Amino acid sequence: MKLNKLLGLAAATSLVATMAMAGSSKMDFAKVYEKECQGCHGPIHQGGVGSDLRPKALKKKEAYSLAETIMNGKPGTAMPGWKHMFSKDDATGMVDWLMNWKNTVELRLDLDEVKQTWKQLADRKALLKKYPHPTDVESVMDIVFATERDASLVDFIDGTTGKVLSRHKAGFAVHVTVTNKRMPRYAYSISRSGRLTMFDLAAPGQPAIASVQVGQESRGLAVSPDGKYVMAGNYNPGGAVLCDALTLEPLKVYQTAAVIDPDGNIGPSRVASIADTPYGPYFAFALKDGGHVYIVDYSKPDFPIVGDIPNIGKILHDAFLNEGKEIGRYYMIASQGSDVMGIVDFKTKSLAAKVYTGPGSKPHPGQGSSWYNDKYGQLHATVSMNVGNAVIWDNNWDVVANVPTAGGGLFIGTSKDTPYLWADCVLGTPDNYNKVYLINKDTLETDRIIEVGKKEGKLIDAHSGKVLQTWDATQYKKVAGKEVDSKLSKEKLLTYSDKKGAKVKKPVQPRLLHAEPANGGKWTFISEWTTGRIGVYNAKTGEFIKYIHNLTTPTFTYSVEHRQHIPGA
Repeated sequence: MKLNKLLGLAAATSLVATMAMAGSSKMDFAKVYEKECQGCHGPIHQGGVGSDLRPKALKKKEAYSLAETIMNGKPGTAMPGWKHMFSKDDATGMVDWLMNWKNTVELRLDLDEVKQTWKQLADRKALLKKYPHPTDVESVMDIVFATERDASLVDFIDGTTGKVLSRHKAGFAVHVTVTNKRMPRYAYSISRSGRLTMFDLAAPGQPAIASVQVGQESRGLAVSPDGKYVMAGNYNPGGAVLCDALTLEPLKVYQTAAVIDPDGNIGPSRVASIADTPYGPYFAFALKDGGHVYIVDYSKPDFPIVGDIPNIGKILHDAFLNEGKEIGRYYMIASQGSDVMGIVDFKTKSLAAKVYTGPGSKPHPGQGSSWYNDKYGQLHATVSMNVGNAVIWDNNWDVVANVPTAGGGLFIGTSKDTPYLWADCVLGTPDNYNKVYLINKDTLETDRIIEVGKKEGKLIDAHSGKVLQTWDATQYKKVAGKEVDSKLSKEKLLTYSDKKGAKVKKPVQPRLLHAEPANGGKWTFISEWTTGRIGVYNAKTGEFIKYIHNLTTPTFTYSVEHRQHIPGA
């Protein structure tokens, strides 16, 4: 059966199940689950960051208790409360739907089916000839990508001014963006809805050149250092897709429909992190449910898997590579079900070590941090989803520091131009998810804390508690853009206005996440999910500079210049 027919069957099956279980609620449970829940609980409800929600796992639980958890969340975990969008009837109906859900369709990756979705949206060679040099910025290195999760947009911003250059409809919840380091005028995005898109950063408006639907739900993305290949990873259908980096033509699929998991069972696995490395002609991709990491050699005919590293742990997620000596040799992958960072060695194609991050911690490094420290040598860091803690380890794979933060986080990042690790607390409570901790890379202690309230922002000295700076954090209503057709590409764009709307009468608590270097290392961008803006801060001091307004759930930011020097990013 064809992929598009399978997707249609899945949607129809979900609709029937939703109607059957709706009761007094008008909620489309399948649609809400797909948008809000499956990122943590999985497309077939198998769990991951969140609990296993299949009927077999739920049958011993009380329905009322599950409904209460939906409404109020689960303290000490990544599960938030949903009372802001669920009524009690909605929560009860969702529990009924989950307890009676049937997995009627198992999708499998098929190269021919993926190829049928491949589209050329603009003439790459013609654009290169007409626009040999950047048109909207001095250098493509100045560009910062930003993803607007709920608006299904990837934006391109001038990282030296904060000016929004263009906004592109690129699939639901654009998740990861990367550039071609060999040819940095070309950029790529992958959405949670499985759409892989290629852009030309030098042409006016950064037009989309090509797209391909690699699956129903996707996450990881990487480009080979030689600039020839791009690989995307799928949650559903499980597997990875290798494409030509200059055309997006699909070249090979890697099935993960039947793999051995850490408990010895055979079943399907999602693919989580994907990384390239300067250490060799390799991609690494993590089997989320299988506990394996596969290594692909893209320099050989038919792009074979040349390494299979099993037994890393349960629920593999995101990863980053080491900097310093033998840059890119080690692929450090989070195992959120085993509370470890697995250290995969590209040289030996084996598991070099496991770094334990603490019980129930669920490590989530995001882009991760790797830097040189005079006392310990090369160090590496992750934050954890369920614990307010930055875990730091050395090249002996020993933990050398645990730095407390205010709550569970998703991202910790740094660069050569800042003295700090920037750690968010986005999964903490509302009293704490408005903070970012600035951890000194030399002392391994928190020096400063950025705290953004409903009306005022503060930069706080973490040692004395003294407020070093305050700023106006007034929230404004979003000025909506208009959907228009691109003049250079067969794609939809959204216009942007830099004007402020009316002041918000009932401001919400800002929710800060993902600090990213910009402007040649002078600035750091921090996204605010709930307020629809990006804050710009001084990278050396943490002082506030300005806001970029009128965005929808801005999430991931990515500086082309910064990521050129980060292995696997």
